[in-house]
Amino acid sequence: MKPPPKIIVGMSGGVDSSVAALLLVRAGAQPAGLFMQNWEDDGHLGPCHAEQDRKDAVAVCARLGMSIHLRNFAGEYHEQVFRHFLDEYRAGRTPNPDVLCNREIKFKTFLDHARALGADRIATGHYARTACVDGRWRLLRGVDAGKDQSYFLHALGQRALAATLFPIGGLEKAEVRRLAREAALPTHAKKDSTGICFIGERDLREFLGRYIPARPGEIRTPEGRTVGEHAGVWYYTLGQRGGLGIGGRSGSSGEPWYVVGKDVGSNVLYAVQGNASDWLLSRRLLAHAATWIDGAPPAQVFTCTAKTRYRQADQACRVVVDGDSLEVHFDEPQRAVTPGQSVVFYDGDICLGGGVIECSDAPLGGWEGGHA
Repeated sequence: MKPPPKIIVGMSGGVDSSVAALLLVRAGAQPAGLFMQNWEDDGHLGPCHAEQDRKDAVAVCARLGMSIHLRNFAGEYHEQVFRHFLDEYRAGRTPNPDVLCNREIKFKTFLDHARALGADRIATGHYARTACVDGRWRLLRGVDAGKDQSYFLHALGQRALAATLFPIGGLEKAEVRRLAREAALPTHAKKDSTGICFIGERDLREFLGRYIPARPGEIRTPEGRTVGEHAGVWYYTLGQRGGLGIGGRSGSSGEPWYVVGKDVGSNVLYAVQGNASDWLLSRRLLAHAATWIDGAPPAQVFTCTAKTRYRQADQACRVVVDGDSLEVHFDEPQRAVTPGQSVVFYDGDICLGGGVIECSDAPLGGWEGGHA
């Protein structure tokens, strides 16, 4: 009799990966766990809860009768994710390290390591699903729309998806919590992690300031009027409201100020009053570094829906493909389309792929002449 496939579960120390392991154990899969340490504190950056997460992962595996491997991928993470993160901020863009971490660490380094340990497949606690149709793997949204993580997984390819299980992708978060509680898993009431591990609960500007020194400059309106001073344009993102330090001004509307543009070369930050300002709106964007779940786009020109940020509702659009570059035309104006973030495409529940936003046709979005 052929032995069952060996599965290694990426154990993060959270409730989602804990229940993913629980479901595999109940299905008779006899999985092992692997805890990945992807970040090492340097003693002064504040809390990245790797040690507590490791203890929780070990405790869950003990509860489920699973063996666990402990591996440090901090070197790979620094070179393949964190270095890019800093380079993007220095260039004035706002990167999304979770996308790169998934592609390069969790579904490449981890997968390769699991196979070296003799595993056939890996499993994670992501809220997503897969399906194999005519020999090709599809990435599907998780059933819980509020927790769906397909946006962050859009850069995966056929090799990774063919080897990956998402055991909780068909569950609602409340059901995951219930299963963990009833199984007396030590992580059943653990708070969900938010943000990026190496930043944690810290202020982003304070964190970046340790690597990218402050460079104060002017905050101006698009018309050129100076209204304040910033600490460094790379510390701000389009659409940002807080942290501008612009108080009430004579003759102003009294509405909050929002970032609408950055000029890294001249170190000028642009801001306007009012959340509904046209300076934040665009109908077109350019993206690069396109990746496709199926290995190729559906067509050179196609219609679908897209997200330009994780929590956004689906937006109807038309996509024009030119190699690994994309031009995306939206049916409705989009707010605060941000260079460095990902635009991700969907056909219903099917995630098609995506790319990294380069610029938009917002008034200060960086769009240059010559694009159709």
